[in-house]
Parts: sequence; structure tokens; C-alpha cells
Amino acid sequence: MAFTHAVPKTQRTGHTIALGVDWGLNTLLSAGAARLHDNGRITALGAGASFRSAGVLAKQHRLRREGQHLHTKAAQYERLIAGDYGHALTGKHQALADEIRKVSHRRSNLNDALAWAAARWAVDQAIAAGATVIYIEDLRSMEAKGMGRTHNTRLSQQVRGQIVDRMRHLAAETGIAVVTVPAANTSKHCPQCLMPLRHRKAPDRRTTPGWKWAICPNLDCRWQGDRDQGAWRRIAARGLTHQTRTVLDRDSGTYIVRKIVEKLETRAAIHTAPVTSPVDGSKTGPTRPHSTRPAPRRRRAPSPTRPQGLAGKRPEGHAHTARQPLPRAAHRDQRVTTISAPTSRHRPRGAALGAGFHLHAHPAFRVIRRP
Repeated sequence: MAFTHAVPKTQRTGHTIALGVDWGLNTLLSAGAARLHDNGRITALGAGASFRSAGVLAKQHRLRREGQHLHTKAAQYERLIAGDYGHALTGKHQALADEIRKVSHRRSNLNDALAWAAARWAVDQAIAAGATVIYIEDLRSMEAKGMGRTHNTRLSQQVRGQIVDRMRHLAAETGIAVVTVPAANTSKHCPQCLMPLRHRKAPDRRTTPGWKWAICPNLDCRWQGDRDQGAWRRIAARGLTHQTRTVLDRDSGTYIVRKIVEKLETRAAIHTAPVTSPVDGSKTGPTRPHSTRPAPRRRRAPSPTRPQGLAGKRPEGHAHTARQPLPRAAHRDQRVTTISAPTSRHRPRGAALGAGFHLHAHPAFRVIRRP
């Protein structure tokens, strides 16, 4: 019998804090929280975060290429064998089939681990922000195109469907709803003024066309940032403004926003938080009040003479000890700490000659020549 436990019921509407999640390439997930205020304004809570999985996706890509290579060799062996089970290549073909099965299992296990890790990260972000809903892009309207053959292949191989399923499972334990929203223009329009963005290669290459860095041309806005960071803001704001349009899909049993309403979309903008004037930290008086020390740091008067045979107060300055000081070299070449002859005119700074440790310490060695 399967183990079950009671969980809080998820709410369709009435959310004030939401987590927006956007898909990416190397940054598999980009997420951040937004708050809906009583006056209808939406503000972002922090700068957001990213779930980077470049190493895992690169390994997944290598396994895919290895599997394709093994399939090509296996197909060639099948053509050479031509149904003859007594052929000399039958053993090699069976070995290739076993290797293909192992590579497939490795890819499956890697995808499963990646899906659980990404879903757990997204749900933890929602819990930390106090969000009651997670808005994520609808996967049915997303296609991998326009970014080159390598990027398109890597995007199409991502386990987005598994991540969404794991996310719904983990979020249901804490009563957090997962709602899919349309992905139209989430990366195209500015999250603050909703104007079309200009995409560039990088922040320091503003004249090179690209798709990673976004710059708003509106002189009153001037927002700029990573494409994915702007997308999660748009997704969170769109979900909060379209709460009343959220419905329960009968086929999948999940919450979904089917259509965007222009009247609500005009209010789906992230407003910057009001900037408060900093506290005046100019120095107008002493850092701390002057106070008379109860005792001086060092004695300013000579100590009394110690009576014969009686213990007295410590003498002025450092305490007298019977321990002999460490021997100090009088010359650099005295060979107290080294037996090698000096090879340069270096003079140590900050340390006495022949004593202490400094940067240019040389090891002791001796060259012995045998006849």
C-alpha cells in the first residue's frame, strides 16, 4: 500500500507573492519573487537567482553523441550480417547493443537526477521568499530554433517536462500552487515599461547583435539586464495580474492560464521600489566619548626596588627572564641557517639578517663530486 499524508490545499487565486521561473540554456532555470501590493503595483523581491547546469548538460550532450555513434556502428553491423546469425560480427553486434543499453541508462539516470535537483531548487526558492504560487512558462508553445544547430539540439534535449512534474510534486507538499502561463513575449518586452527590448551579445558589446543581454530603448526606463532575469519578472507579473483567469485543466489536472488579456497585461509591469534617502553619516562629533583610562598602558614611573629575598612588583618594561635569547647571525654569510654561498645582492627587508622567515628563504644543499 502506498504511503500517503495530508498536505495543504493549493489556492487558485488570492496570491500576493509569486515566484516566476524562466527556462534557459546554461542557466537551466532563472527564478525570482515578486509582490503584488494593495494598490495594484508589483515590485520585485531581490535580484533573483539562477540554477546553472552547464556541466550536467554538457555531459548529457556527450552521452547523446556517443549513443548516436554506437547506433551508427550497430546499423552497419546489421547490414553486414544480413540475418546470418553465424556471422563473425554477431558477437561484436551484441556487444554494441549492450553498450547502447548502458549509455541509455546513464542518460536516463542523469536526466532524472537533474530533474529532481532543479525542481527542489525552485521549490526552495519559493519557500524562502514566502511565495504561495510558482508561475512557469507553458512548454507547449516553446520551440528550439534560431540559435544554431548545437544550441537548438541542447535545448530540445532538456528534461523540462520532467522538471515541471517534479516541481508540482514537491510544491504540493507545502501547499504551493504551480501555474503555467503563456510564454509569448516574456523575453521580448521590458519588464518595467513593456516596450520591445534590444538584444545584444554582452553588456560590454552593445553594438553586436545577440540574444543574451537586453537593453530597454525607453529613455525614461533604461532597464538593462540578462535576458532570463527580465523574463522571470515578466512571468511573475503576468501570473499575478491574470490570477482570475487561472483555470483547472481537466485533461492534466493542473492550473493553467490559457489566454492573455490585454487589459490585464498593461498592468503586468514591475515597478521599482521607492529609493529612500540614506542616513546622514557625516561626522559631527567625537567617535566615542573621551574617558579616563583606569590605568596606563605602560608604567610611567620606575618600579620600587625589590627587597632582598622577597618577591616584589615586576620591573618597568618587559619582564626579566632567565632564558637566553636566540643566537642571531652577525653576517649574511655566517652559515648559521644555510651552507650555500650567496648568489645575489639581495638584502632582506623587515627581518633581521640571519633570523626570522622572509620570502627569499633558500634551501640548504651541497654538491658532492665523486672521482
